[in-house]
Amino acid sequence: MFDVGFSELIVIGLVALIVIGPERLPKVARTVGHLLGRLQRYVNDVKSDINREMQLDELKKLQEQVSSQARDMERQVNDQMHSVETSLNASIVQGIEDKADPLASIIAVSPAPSSAAVPATAPTDKPAA
Repeated sequence: MFDVGFSELIVIGLVALIVIGPERLPKVARTVGHLLGRLQRYVNDVKSDINREMQLDELKKLQEQVSSQARDMERQVNDQMHSVETSLNASIVQGIEDKADPLASIIAVSPAPSSAAVPATAPTDKPAA
């Protein structure tokens, strides 16, 4: 945190011993130690909270990316299904039209047999007995 060397700590200790006195110095040192410990824990808690928030933001962004990619994929699949369905329906209609047309053309081209074309008595191949 601060760049304090060993010689500087000795100077601070001697000044504290002179100003505070030898009777109260241990109690003040304990109090300062507790306060520094609390300060250090508070700083560490703030750092961990900030890291957690950053990770949470990253996870939210990742979730948004995944959901947008899923929506894009769903849209593409729906478009492909629609195009395949349209293609199949068109081929089914074409197949039905192809099957119906030959029958209609055969019926329209071939004349119906008339009664004049059929002989009244048909020759038989059997000899009379």
